[in-house]
Amino acid sequence: MSICIKDQIQNMNLVIGCTVGCPYCYARNNTRRYHIIDDFEKPQFFQGKLRMMEKKKPQNFLLTGMSDLSGWHEEWREEVFKKIAENPQHQFLFLTKRPDLLSFETNLDNAWFGVTVTRKSELWRIDALRSNVRAKHYHVTFEPLFDDPGKVDLTGIDWIVVGTMTGAKSRTVKTDSGWVYSLTEQAHELNIPVFWKEDLVPIMGEEMIQEMPDAFNKVLEEQRIWNNQKSK
Repeated sequence: MSICIKDQIQNMNLVIGCTVGCPYCYARNNTRRYHIIDDFEKPQFFQGKLRMMEKKKPQNFLLTGMSDLSGWHEEWREEVFKKIAENPQHQFLFLTKRPDLLSFETNLDNAWFGVTVTRKSELWRIDALRSNVRAKHYHVTFEPLFDDPGKVDLTGIDWIVVGTMTGAKSRTVKTDSGWVYSLTEQAHELNIPVFWKEDLVPIMGEEMIQEMPDAFNKVLEEQRIWNNQKSK
């Protein structure tokens, strides 16, 4: 039985809006549908949501579910990093498709920086991430996979996630199981945990590989203890 990644990692949309312009962007469609902000191409920072980080109950948070880190203003990023440092009980993930636009260094223990790769021609993003974002933890999300990424340099990467196209376009874009197995084998050779997103069940079957980094598992275990104590 597969688990949903959203049950393990909660979205915290501190910034909404993105300038990358992916044609399959669900965040842009949802923003327009529900009129969340006026112009999705002009990211907005919701500073008041930083209070959510002060929760004592540990959580794994994705901070770029409706934005791209490359579109964050530097002052927003610095304010968020300060808050992350004040709340070591949580783990925080960031994603970008434009690591070439970033350049910074951080020694945060609980911040994970990643890139999205959807095809072989985008593998440069992994090199750019390691070069331009000097941090302690890296991850790569291969989703949705449009072609075979082939041999991938995963040196220094701490976690990979693999997924496929969802929604209406899933009828025309199919991720090949061989691509998923190849990425998994390459990651496991380096002892990198691999998480297949639940959308891959129709392609990969019920025997899913859904591994999380130790730091995320620790948060989930602390959550269970927290919930059990609360229910007594």
